[in-house]
Amino acid sequence: MKETYYQQVKLPSGQVHVYAGPELFASLDYKVFEMANNNLQIPNQVYMSYTPDVHVGVGTCIGTTAVWNASDGYVSPSIVGSDIGCGMRVQLTNLHKDDLKEVKLRRRLVKAIEKYMPVEEHARGYFSDIRLENIVKKGLHGLPKKYIPDAYTPRKATSLTHVESSRFDFDEEVLEKFPEAVWHRAHRQLGTLGGGNHFVEIQAIEIAEENREIAEAWGLFDGQVIIMIHSGSRAWGGAVSQYCSTDIAKMMRQEGIGTADPKLLYAPLSHPLGQTYVNLMYSALNYAVVNRHLIAYAVREAGKDVFGSKFELRTLYDLMHNYAWEEEQDEQSFFVHRKGATRALPAGHPDNPEPYLCTGHPALIPGSMGTASYIMVGSAAGKANHYSICHGAGRIRSRNATKQLVSVEEVAIAMRVGTDDEIVVNQRSMESLVDESPQAYKDVDQIIESVVGAGLAQVVAKCKPLAAVKGT
Repeated sequence: MKETYYQQVKLPSGQVHVYAGPELFASLDYKVFEMANNNLQIPNQVYMSYTPDVHVGVGTCIGTTAVWNASDGYVSPSIVGSDIGCGMRVQLTNLHKDDLKEVKLRRRLVKAIEKYMPVEEHARGYFSDIRLENIVKKGLHGLPKKYIPDAYTPRKATSLTHVESSRFDFDEEVLEKFPEAVWHRAHRQLGTLGGGNHFVEIQAIEIAEENREIAEAWGLFDGQVIIMIHSGSRAWGGAVSQYCSTDIAKMMRQEGIGTADPKLLYAPLSHPLGQTYVNLMYSALNYAVVNRHLIAYAVREAGKDVFGSKFELRTLYDLMHNYAWEEEQDEQSFFVHRKGATRALPAGHPDNPEPYLCTGHPALIPGSMGTASYIMVGSAAGKANHYSICHGAGRIRSRNATKQLVSVEEVAIAMRVGTDDEIVVNQRSMESLVDESPQAYKDVDQIIESVVGAGLAQVVAKCKPLAAVKGT
């Protein structure tokens, strides 16, 4: 490992491992280390690290990996995040970027996607005939067969196999705690994006020559059009977080435990409230993977409207970057939290889904709006960081600060508005895009350089944006 991409920072409460190049490391706010020091005060923690996209969050930084032994560990809603199961999905098409050369055609595709995936804040999703109870209990296996199109062609099927997990089992009795209003709202939101930095992006890929063999094994080709999706568990995950956080905060006050940050919440895994949170969190992970699947289904229907019945869409991979679960390493069981961090397993690791056992699975890293995204694969050296890498570019400015510093004209230039290469977006005005402009984020190329330089993962393909659909 190159020392310039890794620092071990000693703090009063312990040490945090930071994976970042010199420039990124030097730019880290002192609050990042203040939060690390608070996090390290949670008892029995055995490991904590930051990825290069780390930035301040609520209670815990986004870009955190925190690990306990499963036998005496803790669970923290703050080190999972409120959007439980938020993550990425990439779908492969049979299109080449030349098929989308015309700006008018890209606009048509964006409008078609909106038809099947409403983007308005309170709009009802396209999937009202799906039983939410089946989704939160069974994940992808709770979907009616008609929403898994490749189920009818088992040899080509990828929907249930090319995912980090298709189903999370848990004690279903905890679901009785949720009021009807939560069920109703979450049901309405199935197959919708949400706002903020969530998106559906149409991209074209460039294969990294050094990993062309892996790319081709995954079914990638130069110029291929892919669909990258970023979304999470919507109202269901938000309700889980709110409900459990209230009870855990009350327990912490009663027992006189905590850190300098009252927003950093945690409970022993052995505590009834810890178990309740873990079980409800798994229900939210089920919701999140189904939500991304249904968004992909909506894109598939839109693609057929625009390109006809020959349009193909299959799953490359689906993964999470806000979650906690048990993992085995060196015959030990760990309880691993990732908040804004992606698991990237190398070839041969037994936790790879069967289709990716020989290569390692795709690790999906989005850039900021208007910049490149990346498809990576984990390296064996990533074991030192529990196989965690970045989850994106990472914010450097708040939404309000970005709106004050960045002009509409700068956003238009970044999106190449008015040119043949315009990145078409569904937003009605450039003003609505300012807070998600590239200037609000770190340089994703620097982030990727740090991950590669530290030996955690390798680039398989670079993905350049052609068009995007955002929630409103």
